[in-house]
Parts: sequence; structure tokens; C-alpha cells
Amino acid sequence: MITVMGATGNTGRKITAALLGAGEKVRALGRSDSKLADLQRAGADVLAGDTADATFLTNAFRGADVVYTLLPMERRATDYLAQQDQAGATIVSAIRDSAVQYVVALSSMGADSDEATGVIRGLRAQEGRLMQLDGVNLFLLRAVSFFENFYDQLEVIKHEGIVADSVEPDLAIPMVAARDIADAAAKALRVRDWSGVVVRELLGQRDISYAEATRILGGHIGKPTLAYVQLSYADMTNALVKAGLSASFAELYVEMTRAFNEGTVNARRTAENTTRTPFEDFAAELARVYQTS
Repeated sequence: MITVMGATGNTGRKITAALLGAGEKVRALGRSDSKLADLQRAGADVLAGDTADATFLTNAFRGADVVYTLLPMERRATDYLAQQDQAGATIVSAIRDSAVQYVVALSSMGADSDEATGVIRGLRAQEGRLMQLDGVNLFLLRAVSFFENFYDQLEVIKHEGIVADSVEPDLAIPMVAARDIADAAAKALRVRDWSGVVVRELLGQRDISYAEATRILGGHIGKPTLAYVQLSYADMTNALVKAGLSASFAELYVEMTRAFNEGTVNARRTAENTTRTPFEDFAAELARVYQTS
């Protein structure tokens, strides 16, 4: 049995589908029965509940050979890092109390840094908690910015005619498709051929700047002059708060983009951490959503 947290999310749904397609028995966790219904029809054992509930999560992990864990991004949390710490402690408690021996955990590039890395700081703390577990074999997936984060730009594109963020326009950074993370996670969950702590970086098919990504998106959605606008850190913070996110999250997000801009968060690209899906494939998917939204 493989238990998958966040089974209705960006990575979890794809992981669950891949595991079921390979004939694995999967217990899929989510917040509501309705969102889990299609996974249940596909053959998953589904459990709906609150992963902040230690009893629910322990029962969901119990009997599993391996679990996939991630920290929910509660972007409206009044104190984002405190919420991450609380969620992370609950996950670690559930792993310990359920006696699970193999864990695949979604983390982030930069989680090994003790510098000011914004939202990544919550993942660094979680890695530390997981590494303290006795008798647990831990596989850390250090991913980078998801292509899918650009879905947050759809309303800005429609109403403002731009893509906007606080990352420098021509700074090429690694970005990755959720499907590539899911592929790596599903393989680790199935094979379980590691012991101790293993770190796998996932840097995407190539480094790409926001300016280049915007040009590609513009071409696919029929707006070839679509422009990327770099916001000041203050303006980006205000824009996120205006969009309904908490001031705590907004400040940490901007701290992370500053870390990118200043080179605090970086990684050396290799054949092993380069994944296969190009940004152009995602742009075609986003264009279909854009045209129907």
C-alpha cells in the first residue's frame, strides 16, 4: 500500500494516477469526497479528512509501505511559517506513530540554505524534522518553481495585459513541470531502493527567464506582444495581499524572489537533475485553459 497526501493537487493527482496505472494499491488523501471521487473510480482507496488532524493522518499512514508527504501551502495563513511548522510536526508525528519506514517528501531547491529564502524556510525546517526520525528511509525531492504557478497569472493577463512578478526579467532560473515531479516521486514510491536520506533535485528541462516564459505564453495564447513587468518588492507584496493572500505569505514570497535575484538560491544543473518536459508543452496547456476561461 502506498499512501499519497494531497492526492487532488498538482503533484498528488498525477502521482496517484501513475501508481494506479502501474498496478499499485494506493490510498489517496484529500479534503473532500467529491474531489476524490474520480480517483476512487480509478481504483484508489480514498480517505477524506483534515491532514492537520494527527489522528486522521496517523490512521491514513498506518499499514502503508511508503508515504508521499508535502506541506500544504496555506497562502492565507496569518502566520505562514507557524502554520507550516504545525503541519510539518503533525506529518512527522503521524509517520512516527504509524511506523512507516519509507517516506518520499516534496521539498525545494534552497532547502539546504540557512539564508533568508522566504517560503522555502518552511521546507528547510520540515527537512530537519524528517531527518530526525529514527528508522525511516527518506527520499527528498527538491523541486523548483512549478510551471503551473503561471496559472496565477491568468487574471493578470486577461485584465492587465501583462505578466507581473518581482523576479528580474532576464534572470534564467530553473522551472519544472508538475508531471516531472510526479514521475520522479512515483518511481521512488514504487522502487524503494534507497536507505537513509537521499536527495534528488529536479530542475526542469532548462533554465528560463520570466521574460522568455512570457514571450512563449504570449505566442501560445495569441498575444505575441505580451510583456513581463518586474514589480518592486513593495508593489509585489501589495499585489499579493490585494489578491487575498496573507501579508505573512506575501512578505515571504517576496523574500524568496529576492533570494533568486541575488543568487542566494541556486543549483548546478546536471544530467541527473534535468527533467524532460519543456516550458512550451506547458504553455500549450495553459493556452487551452486561457481560451476557455
